[in-house]
Amino acid sequence: MEVFSANCISDAKLLLQSRQFQLCLTDMRLPDGEGLDLVKHIGHHCADLPVAVITAYGTAENAVAALKAGAFDYLPKPVSLKQLRDLVKSALSLPPIETGPASQTPSNQRILLGESQPMRQLRATIDKLSRSQASVYISGESGSGKELAARMIHERSARHKEAFVAVNCGAIPENLMESEFFGYKKGAFTGADKEHDGFFLTANGGTLFLDEVADLPLAMQVKLLRVIQEKQVRRIGDTQEKY
Repeated sequence: MEVFSANCISDAKLLLQSRQFQLCLTDMRLPDGEGLDLVKHIGHHCADLPVAVITAYGTAENAVAALKAGAFDYLPKPVSLKQLRDLVKSALSLPPIETGPASQTPSNQRILLGESQPMRQLRATIDKLSRSQASVYISGESGSGKELAARMIHERSARHKEAFVAVNCGAIPENLMESEFFGYKKGAFTGADKEHDGFFLTANGGTLFLDEVADLPLAMQVKLLRVIQEKQVRRIGDTQEKY
C-alpha cells in the first residue's frame, strides 16, 4: 500500500484536497486540534472515506464521541499488528455508498420503501452506521422492521460477505443460554461430545443480530454486555478468550 503521512490536521486537509484515499488513520491528540475535527471534516467532504481513530486516551466517552462523529472504528493504544491488519482489511472491504433513491438500490440489497423525509433520514442513518464498526441498538414496536434495518446495515457494511446470524433471545431455554451464545469445548460437560462455537463465534467477521434481548435474564444480559464491550468470547471449558 502507498502511505502518506501528515503531522497535523491542516496538512491532512491539504493531502485530502490533492488526491483520493481509501483509508485514514488519525490520532486523537494532534498539534492543531483533535482527531475528531478531522473525522468531521472528512464526513462533510469525503463521505466515502473510512476514518479510524487511534489514541492513548482510550475511554468509553472518547470511543462514543469518535463513532458518533462518523469514525469507522476506534482503537486504544497499544494497537497490535493483528488489530491494525483486521481494521485495514475491513475498511477496504466497504462497498461504495449508494447515493440514488431507494428505487435505484441494487436488486440484491434489501430496502426500506418510501421517499418521505423520515424514511430518507432513516436510510441515511443506516448508511452512516453501516460504515462503522460500532455496536448498534435498534428499537421499535413489533413488526416495525428492526431485523430489516439490521440486515440493511449488514449488507452495506464491510462485513457484507460474511454471515448474518439472527437470534431470537426469547426462544432459548435458560439452561442452554451460555452454551448457545458462547459455545463449548468437547468434554466441557456431560453430553458435550463435540466442539460448538455458539452464536458469537459463528457470526465472527459478520453480524450478530440479537432480537428481544430484554427477554433474557439479567445475569445473562450482563455477560452479553461484557462480550460486546470487550469483543472477546470464551467458550465453556476453554481457558482462553477468542477475539
